[in-house]
Amino acid sequence: MKQLFLIVVIVLMVITACNKKSPNMKDKNDLNNIFPAGQKGPAETFTGNAYNYNLVPDDGLYNTLVGNVYFEPGARSNWHIHPAGQILIITDGVGYHQVKGQAVQIIRKGDVIKCPPNVLHWHGASKDTGLQQLYIIPNTEKGIVDWKQAVTDEEYKQQQ
Repeated sequence: MKQLFLIVVIVLMVITACNKKSPNMKDKNDLNNIFPAGQKGPAETFTGNAYNYNLVPDDGLYNTLVGNVYFEPGARSNWHIHPAGQILIITDGVGYHQVKGQAVQIIRKGDVIKCPPNVLHWHGASKDTGLQQLYIIPNTEKGIVDWKQAVTDEEYKQQQ
C-alpha cells in the first residue's frame, strides 16, 4: 500500500510541476499534454481516437499499472471491468464516466474516480472537448481488464 501511495504522490507531483499552459495553445479545447500521446488504442476496445502512454509497467514488485490516456473529442472506451478496480485522475478536459445501470457522470480536470473491482463501466471524452486521464490499476495479479461490448452512439448521446 505504501508503494501505491508513493506512486500516486510522484505522479501528482509531476502533474503539478508540468501543469502550465503552453503559449502555443490554439483554443480553449486544446489540452495541456503532460505526457506523450503514446500508442493509439485498438478499434476493438475504443470508439474514436484514444492514445495510451504507459508510465509504470506492471511487475511482480508493485503489482500496479499506471498510465495516461488521451481521448480525442468523442472518443470513448468500450464497456469493461477491472478485476481489482481502477482509479482515474482527470488531468485535463471534459468527459464522461458511467457505471452500468447508473447515470452518466461528467468528469473534469481535477476529478478522481474510483472504479470498484468487477464493476462494468466506460469512460471517454465529451463530444466537443478531449479528455486526459491518469489511470492506476492496483493488484494486477488479480487481472488487468476484461473488455466488453462497445458503448453505442445512443448510450453515448444520453448525457449530451
